[in-house]
Amino acid sequence: MLTLSACGDRSTDLVLNRVPARTDLHQASTLPPESVRTVSRKDYGWRLIYHPSRAPAGAGTRAAAALCALERRRVAGIDPIPRTDPTADPGAVILDIHCA
Repeated sequence: MLTLSACGDRSTDLVLNRVPARTDLHQASTLPPESVRTVSRKDYGWRLIYHPSRAPAGAGTRAAAALCALERRRVAGIDPIPRTDPTADPGAVILDIHCA
C-alpha cells in the first residue's frame, strides 16, 4: 500500500527563482508551440527566443505579460536583442523581458 500511494501525482510548493517548479515555460508563454525556441529565466526577468512569423500579432507582448505574471510581477520593459548569427535560426527574434 505504501508503494502505491508514493506514486500518485502530488502538488508541490517548490519554487525555483520565484517560478513554480512544475511550470512548463513554453506553455506559460502563451505562444503557439511551433513558434517558441527558448524561454529562460534571467536575473532581470526572462529571455524569449521565438519566431514571430509563426505567432499571432502582438504575441511577444502577451508572452512577456504571461511570463512576468508567473512571478506576480508586471512587465517593466521589452528589449529586442540583435542576433549575432542570423543564419543560426533564420527568422527567430530574441527578446529580453524585464519584470518589475
